[in-house]
Amino acid sequence: MTDLHTREPDTASSVVESLSVQQALNSALADELAADDRVLVLGEDVGVLGGVFRVTEGLQKRFGAARVFDTPLAESAILGTSVGLAMAGFKPVPEVQFDGFSYPAFDQIVSQVARYRNRSRGRISMPITLRVPSYGGIKAPELHGESTETFWSHVAGLKVVSPSNAHDAYHLLRAAIQDPDPVIFMEPKSRYWQTSAVDVGATAGATGARVVRPGKHVTILSWGAMVGRSLQAAHAAEEDGVQIEVVDLRWLSPIDTATIVESVARTRRAVVVHEAPRSVGVGAEVAARINERCFDALKAPVARVTGYDVPTPAGRLEDEYIPSVDRILLGVQSVLEYRRG
Repeated sequence: MTDLHTREPDTASSVVESLSVQQALNSALADELAADDRVLVLGEDVGVLGGVFRVTEGLQKRFGAARVFDTPLAESAILGTSVGLAMAGFKPVPEVQFDGFSYPAFDQIVSQVARYRNRSRGRISMPITLRVPSYGGIKAPELHGESTETFWSHVAGLKVVSPSNAHDAYHLLRAAIQDPDPVIFMEPKSRYWQTSAVDVGATAGATGARVVRPGKHVTILSWGAMVGRSLQAAHAAEEDGVQIEVVDLRWLSPIDTATIVESVARTRRAVVVHEAPRSVGVGAEVAARINERCFDALKAPVARVTGYDVPTPAGRLEDEYIPSVDRILLGVQSVLEYRRG
């Protein structure tokens, strides 16, 4: 093993490939494992099986069982082990198989992972990237389709990121693993099989929010799987002459307020779309920041199109729970038709 504090520079040239989100994540893990001997991948079935969604497929065979290894079915132990590995100088990339399975590890994530840098006055960092297959959309049982971003975004010391496409999945995961602070990496499982172009040699563009579709009448702000659905709504609205700008937040903590403000100040209307329950969600924080920074420019109150304030339902009811294109368009209509007084 090479010096634990040495990282070979990336040498990839600009190569564009057509990859699914699942393949892009696999490539990102492989490239980080190859570039830095401190990187370790661990979790339930990530080794021999290659993960329940095959995101880690082939990694154990290529890098060995000492660097890609299976763990017992104990999420608190997975995160506790990751804390010890980080303290020893490694960069663990643990996986919990489903979003709802992160709850047993809540104490380790909030009390240890998020706090060690502050607790040690900066002497001990926690370069842990927790991969969490997240959100609904695959008709799974209860606790297999949760939206947990608000928990983690509220905790000081954690960074939270959620890609919406293969290109961002590749680059955001590599950026997360290279970050000295702990990152909760929320992967939209319903998008695992969506394919798009990935420039694996790109060296920039993994920070902050990104405008994925320009428009002039209203801004939709979203992340994860809901970005794709927001783009569908924008395409449908175009038939009626409504030009919707879609902003993919990507990083939920820290939030790129500047990009949000720039877009909303231009369109003067905003709709926030997410799967999580409406109350006290990340969308409420986004709306508050828009209100603080764009109040004089707004022509309508910020609208939210979200899940409902009920437990996330099992698969047979998720179509009623997850924001649909029609619900998003109704949100857009509400801000376009709003009249003061």
